[in-house]
Amino acid sequence: MPSASSISERFVDGVNGLRMHVLEAGTRGSPCVLLLHGFPELAYSWRKVMPMLGAAGYHVIAPDQRGYGKTTGWDAKDLDQFFILNIVEDAVQLLGNKKCYLVGHDFGSLVAGYAALTRPERFHSVTLMSAPFGGPPSTLPDTRIHEELAKIGRKHYQWYYSTPEADPDMLRCPQGVHAFLRAYYHMKSADWPANKPYRLQSWTAKELAKLPTYYVMRKDENMAQTVAPEMPQGEAPWLTDKELAVYAEAFERTGFQASLNWYACMTTPRFIQKLISLEKKSVDIPACYIAGAADWGIYQKPGELERMEAACKSWHGTHLVAGAGHWVQQEKPEETGRLLVDFFRHVST
Repeated sequence: MPSASSISERFVDGVNGLRMHVLEAGTRGSPCVLLLHGFPELAYSWRKVMPMLGAAGYHVIAPDQRGYGKTTGWDAKDLDQFFILNIVEDAVQLLGNKKCYLVGHDFGSLVAGYAALTRPERFHSVTLMSAPFGGPPSTLPDTRIHEELAKIGRKHYQWYYSTPEADPDMLRCPQGVHAFLRAYYHMKSADWPANKPYRLQSWTAKELAKLPTYYVMRKDENMAQTVAPEMPQGEAPWLTDKELAVYAEAFERTGFQASLNWYACMTTPRFIQKLISLEKKSVDIPACYIAGAADWGIYQKPGELERMEAACKSWHGTHLVAGAGHWVQQEKPEETGRLLVDFFRHVST
């Protein structure tokens, strides 16, 4: 595997009001790849695949997205800044006049999906990772699901992340941010034995309650309390304590609120209404999906995987990587990198 020493970093000013921190690999002027991370991650989450893509002949760009890491210029108190179409604008402005192969993981997958949907002229293709993108919503969500979940002692993590309590719950948890993130990453990885995902039948409390508690939480627990009992004995081979410290130090500095604002926008009716207006649009550029085979994110929204394949009109396949959970590009970087390069080369021929 090419060395991480082939990755450089810089800051880009004037990106939709941001000073954006960016990691790069490969040679400028080569075909461009844009990598968008999710929660609770950073551009650093791509560190293992970036050298591989650079060695394969691509200029690779991975930013700390709005609200994360060393990127500055955002205001966590201004929710509108974190609406997903504004985050799409961040990505488009960062590219300048370049056209790229677009890749998004976790919440970055939703950003990538909406970017492909609304700005297709800027991208050769889109790779959606871990979180399926089934297209824009057609209606406001039925809030009765929360009442039904509460009756059985559960609550949905995305709505919990949208509450003001979520940030201090994690930032000031008794175990500390480093230990919280260690347990959180472990519990969503292939290392956690209970991650044996399967399709759920419907968006009902009974079916959603089958999800692990990091997705559908116990009603009276916060996320730090949810993952604490699953703290592993030591560091993971795919995420050492030194590597984890990069994330912990970043979130200790910035807090979680700005990154949680992404969730708040996706659960707030006035923002959802703006996305409903895009309902008739489809993703027309070449698209594929990559996830770890042990990732419950594939099925956490029942039917979304099938909706994604219908919403993407130039579909190039679903790839589930054995031995990986939610953090597929960190758990299995060589397999992820190979799939990405194969896809880029296929759509460029």
